[in-house]
Amino acid sequence: MQKILSPMRRAIQDYNMISDGDRIFVGLSGGKDSILLTSALAAYRRFSPEHFTLEAITIDMGMKETDRTQFDKMSAYCESLDVPHHVVKTDIAEIIFDARKESNPCSLCAKMRRGALNNEINRLGGGKLALGHNADDVAETMLLSLLYEGRFSCFAPTAYMDKSGVSLIRPLIYVEEYDIKAAVERLGLPILKNPCPANHNTKREYAKNLIKQLGADVPNAKQSILGAIYHPERMNLWDTSCRKNESDSSPKNEN
Repeated sequence: MQKILSPMRRAIQDYNMISDGDRIFVGLSGGKDSILLTSALAAYRRFSPEHFTLEAITIDMGMKETDRTQFDKMSAYCESLDVPHHVVKTDIAEIIFDARKESNPCSLCAKMRRGALNNEINRLGGGKLALGHNADDVAETMLLSLLYEGRFSCFAPTAYMDKSGVSLIRPLIYVEEYDIKAAVERLGLPILKNPCPANHNTKREYAKNLIKQLGADVPNAKQSILGAIYHPERMNLWDTSCRKNESDSSPKNEN
């Protein structure tokens, strides 16, 4: 667990994710990242310099294929950690796949699940939302933004969502997916099977495979991408102030 707790603690401290008296809600999807985040934050709670409470929220998307007895397994595991677990029933799957028939559902699904999480947090009295994005997610998001949007961009370690009034934290941004998988297997954590028909057939999966291909040819390719994101001060991009405007046709002197 040290390979998880050490980088997680560093991320929490680097970005001031947790303050004394915080009420933290983990967005517990049942995947490996969110279940490990729940376990890791429960362990961190014991030695954290800041006192905080921890709860978990699972969004039931209303998929017919979902085995809801798995929610009971997650609730039992959360109870063993002394973490209250809230399951919220929604009709997100019906809206996305039946009503709107989305061909690329991931973005809308993420927004709707985030909205459901925020609503539940506010219903319960407010707090911070902790999501399980890891270091691989960071690199993949940057690559997706570059390829599909033509810009260098990535989600932030922390954010405040004005619309809902909920603060968001991502404590696993320094933890690599390999270490998460190893920890989940070693600890025997209960994983909820993902019934989504779009699972493993997404742009993110493409980015994941592309980074693997790059890594086969370029040693430490993923670490180099992460280094650029973790240290934006190293970026040396074109200065738009050097661009010629209509009133200035004189060349710039590099000296």
